Amino acid sequence: MAGSGAPQVGVLALQGDFREHAAVLRGLGADVVHVRRPEELALIDGLVIPGGESSVMDKLSRTFGLADPLKDAIASGLPVYGTCAGLIMLADRILEGITGQQTLGGLDVEVRRNAFGSQLDSFETDIDIPVLGAEPVHAVFIRAPIVDSVGPNATALAALEDGRVVAVEQGNLLGTSFHPEVTGDIRFHAYFLEKVRTRAR
Repeated sequence: MAGSGAPQVGVLALQGDFREHAAVLRGLGADVVHVRRPEELALIDGLVIPGGESSVMDKLSRTFGLADPLKDAIASGLPVYGTCAGLIMLADRILEGITGQQTLGGLDVEVRRNAFGSQLDSFETDIDIPVLGAEPVHAVFIRAPIVDSVGPNATALAALEDGRVVAVEQGNLLGTSFHPEVTGDIRFHAYFLEKVRTRAR
């Protein structure tokens, strides 16, 4: 249960690469809950929203009655980490979304979908992220969004050499444009779990 023993971390399992996140979190000592129903939110101390297709994730979250409970959980301080599509889901504002696309919100940022182009334009690069230490993070971008603007309530954690922001933080919320769950670098997940453990104490 929340607040006892190993942290109970949910992974939104509607669509996308939730299994990869679950494996990383288990490796770091978390108990993982695949979240598909509103009642499962009561079981968790934190939540990861994986990469995938943000418009599909949005539709499914509303279809399964998860969208409003997720918004309430975020507003109440639940630690949430979104990667790629998950970052889009956490953004307060979205550019180039499909007609009617909604987000959960919480991060005071404006995010642009598919900012780097198609799957063929996916790439990898090393990025300095000071909160994770001196060693750069090897970041994998797959049909990735970009943070077009960072509002006063959010903080940029990392940017590409051209200045485009690719990692942000706001209180208990984290978002990255890239996919640390596929590289073997566990530092972002570990950083997130510290937020989860701190709130669960």
